[in-house]
Amino acid sequence: MSKLALSDDILMQVDKPARYIGNELNMIKKNPADVDIRFAMCFPDVYEIGMSHLGIQILYEMYNRREDVYCERVYSPWPDLHNIMKEQRIPLFALETQDPVKDFDFVGITLQYEMCYTNILQILDLSQIPIWQKDRTDNDPLIICGGPCTYNPEPVADFVDLFYIGEGEVSYHELFDLYKQMKQSGHYTRADFLREASKVPGIYVPSLYEVTYKDDGTLEEMKPIYEDVPKTVKRQVLVQMDEGAYPTKPLVPFVRATQDRVVLEIQRGCIRGCRFCQAGMVYRPNREKSLELLKSYAKEMLSSTGHEEISLSSLSSSDYSCLPELVNFLIDECCGDGVNISLPSLRIDAFSLDVMSKVQDIRKSSLTFAPEAGSQRLRNVINKGLTKEDILHGAGMAFEGGWQKVKLYFMLGLPTETEEDMRAIPELANEIAVRYYEIPKEQRNGKCQITMSTSFFVPKPFTPFQWAPMYEKGEYLRRAKIVNETMKAQLNHKSLRYNWHEADVTVLEGLLARGDRKVAQAIYNAYEDGCIFDAWSDYFSMEKWENAMDKAGVSLDFYAYRQRDLDEVFPWDFIDVGVRKDFLKKEWERATQDQVVTPNCRMQCSGCGAAGFKGGVCFEGKN
Repeated sequence: MSKLALSDDILMQVDKPARYIGNELNMIKKNPADVDIRFAMCFPDVYEIGMSHLGIQILYEMYNRREDVYCERVYSPWPDLHNIMKEQRIPLFALETQDPVKDFDFVGITLQYEMCYTNILQILDLSQIPIWQKDRTDNDPLIICGGPCTYNPEPVADFVDLFYIGEGEVSYHELFDLYKQMKQSGHYTRADFLREASKVPGIYVPSLYEVTYKDDGTLEEMKPIYEDVPKTVKRQVLVQMDEGAYPTKPLVPFVRATQDRVVLEIQRGCIRGCRFCQAGMVYRPNREKSLELLKSYAKEMLSSTGHEEISLSSLSSSDYSCLPELVNFLIDECCGDGVNISLPSLRIDAFSLDVMSKVQDIRKSSLTFAPEAGSQRLRNVINKGLTKEDILHGAGMAFEGGWQKVKLYFMLGLPTETEEDMRAIPELANEIAVRYYEIPKEQRNGKCQITMSTSFFVPKPFTPFQWAPMYEKGEYLRRAKIVNETMKAQLNHKSLRYNWHEADVTVLEGLLARGDRKVAQAIYNAYEDGCIFDAWSDYFSMEKWENAMDKAGVSLDFYAYRQRDLDEVFPWDFIDVGVRKDFLKKEWERATQDQVVTPNCRMQCSGCGAAGFKGGVCFEGKN
């Protein structure tokens, strides 16, 4: 590295200057002159959050395995540096070479959550790249977005050249080869490349589609403007998980990251089918990595990073078929070196508690349950598949094993929720506390602490609840107040605590999650008014967002509070995720009318459509 993009004077003015200098352990170094494609991989949030994201590390590893590609990283500058860069016209730069992002071929932005949308505009603006797709020329980088929020790309479609729908291991090589071929032909134009790229599986080019609306504001039709552009875009899936790239020498940040540990991805997808959960639907089918591969990854990653903790990553770790063998290997082979094991997404059963007792300080740690709903009726509605007996039995085993702290996660505002369901949340917490105090006093570790946290439900695309309405901020807070007051009336209220999420952020998230292209103007207005880092409460301003929506003619009543008709055309209907819309409709009806549980994928196939990918849990035990 010849020099830093920021002067020492500027670095001394900003918080945590190590965010901007690169040169971390395991950073990949190449000569930009030796490659054909330069790719700036952007995470539209602060460095500490982005460095904790496994998906970025996987793609960074995969792209850089190619000799003709150099992938570098970019994170959103914190507001202090943002202001300096705007004032002094300093272009946003990549960490590896410190070169301006505007000089790259591709700028890839991962969309992990809706509240980062104004940070997409921040990255484009600071990079001195035109914010609106229509204003870019052949000399500007191609802006491509991936990640979970691309399952409804429409709110940000007018800012983006291409979207990658699905798992990045599958089609990126074909896209890069196409770009390289067209560049080397000497007849490259942006328009020609985008038209050809639209034919690559999983690639969506929004400028090649025409959107029309009905008189009531709902979508009438979305169709390609050329006959050779696909009408639907099919999600890309890595069927054989062992074949994908994986960062066995992951980057180690200078600044303490949000998750400062080795992350071992054990599987993708989930067998459970919770009706509120987008990830559980769009990552189908459930696919596992082999035990032997995970063992080798674990040892290599711990050796190459020096981290003292390893975390198992999946939507439901307890459902990994070789979990006992993997955990026992980690305990036997790794924990002797002073390494801790983090086990998120576990059901609290005898095996899990036995493992955690070996790897945690019981007196300091807490156990986490996610019942999501307080009453059995509502847990059936959301297809949680967890009974009160399961919860109390698990808590009882934990208390008898020495734990005294329990965290409980719930949602408020779920479809069909009644006041009785709300009151059931602290009542369930009280029953857990009662179970603790049934243990003889001499065997307890003092008082128990049961912490309830409620988020407010946000309906997401490609879930059975995508048709559901949301509530206004005041109604969410009223529901939280009912929970809080009911908690105070419980016999063991001194052992209970209650936290709830910000209601206005929830409403805005709901707007962005199910919005269409008309929402883009509101996002732009909000950014122009200074909105960035909206996921951070210190920087979020609902007042600015309301002004931005009013100016754009975007209504919360229409996008957030309205229940959708079952036959409504959604902005995301052009995407084929592998799970059929008629299956989602059936699950919506089973939730709201029958209130029955659908068995998980290993118990019984529900015919969702994911078997079309020809792999994973759909074909377990079949030749």
